[in-house]
Amino acid sequence: VACPTHNDIPSAMWLIEQGDFSEAAKLYHQTSSLPQICGRVCPHEQLCQGSCVLNKYHTPVLTGELETFAVEYHRRHEGLNIPVAPSTGNRVAVIGSGPAGLGCAEQLIQRGHEVTIFESKPAPGGLLVYGIPNFKLPKEVWFQTWKQFERAGIKFVPNTYIGKDKTIDDLFNEGFDAVFIGVGSLVDAKMEKTPGTDLPGVYEATDFLIRGNVNPAILPTEMTQPLKVGKRVAVIGGGDTASDCLRTALRLGAEEVTCLYRRTEKEMPGGYKDRSMAREERAKYRFLIQPIKFIPGEDGNLAAVECLQMELGEPDAKGRRRPVPVEGSNFVVECDTAVLALGYWPDPIIGKTTPNLDTHDWGLITACSRTGATSREGIFSGGDCVTGPDLVVTAMVAGRKAAWAIDEYLKDKQK
Repeated sequence: VACPTHNDIPSAMWLIEQGDFSEAAKLYHQTSSLPQICGRVCPHEQLCQGSCVLNKYHTPVLTGELETFAVEYHRRHEGLNIPVAPSTGNRVAVIGSGPAGLGCAEQLIQRGHEVTIFESKPAPGGLLVYGIPNFKLPKEVWFQTWKQFERAGIKFVPNTYIGKDKTIDDLFNEGFDAVFIGVGSLVDAKMEKTPGTDLPGVYEATDFLIRGNVNPAILPTEMTQPLKVGKRVAVIGGGDTASDCLRTALRLGAEEVTCLYRRTEKEMPGGYKDRSMAREERAKYRFLIQPIKFIPGEDGNLAAVECLQMELGEPDAKGRRRPVPVEGSNFVVECDTAVLALGYWPDPIIGKTTPNLDTHDWGLITACSRTGATSREGIFSGGDCVTGPDLVVTAMVAGRKAAWAIDEYLKDKQK
């Protein structure tokens, strides 16, 4: 029940216990479009593993690792293919090849609809390639998974930014019968009023993670310049992205890597597991610190960050205590690289270029949580572009639900 896909985990565990790994894998594939991904990147300690009854007494069953093992065993011994139904003649455009788009495409192709995925980047995968670092999800695991989609006949159109290169109305004019929007929420939040964020040596998290983890052959043209990572790196933020940036910086040769966060560890939105792994790899965390200025050195590059000491005040609307600056507590943290991991915003361009498509909160698409239906007939949406930043698994589930609704919509349309 704690699994967003509602995988039949007890039955899968029983099959694994009996040594019937392939049957366990087939169970996962019944309810999940990306079990080989979710088994690696889900925060299992907050979901299935966190709900294991053994937590009451000792170590829980490692459900994520067992899911990964069973699915990998099945792939290596029997191969994995997406079953394809006879063609219905319907064409569906999926915008975005991340978890939501993939979940939608995998379900649509099984119902006989022709699927074309449009992606702004050179390679398929969205967040799975251009976001999650290699140490959490090896790229070869994803590209093995993508081969299933290719074999099923799903078409892929790279380097096509919907809203810039063409609009959703253009897609309908090209003959698509329905559109699913699964573009995620990957516009980095800014420190707009903080001086020095434009200094050489200050990076946004997305730019840093992509250039630090992706093969240059599939980098977007604007990101082909190599990263210059100094010996001392400061990462500003408290989510899982901050932990990813800390660990990436260490792998890129940084000697001293520190996370600066304006509240205490108790208020951090990121998972404890990611933080503990970052600490094992020598990353440090400093709390109740707010950067207020990025300072250049004599060469014009970043040399330090001026900060204020904070203390916790009254709770905000979400119940988290507000960080309040301590007057006169200014101090300097020396660093030659800083990464801004402050969270993500939606890209408003699709809302702005699609007439009568309702959006809210700076560009999030308004869609039904059960069906993904939007205010425009024939347009569906799901994942982070609807909910804001969330998990890979919840985005994938949203894509699957929307596919079922699209299937019903296309059937009704043919009546």
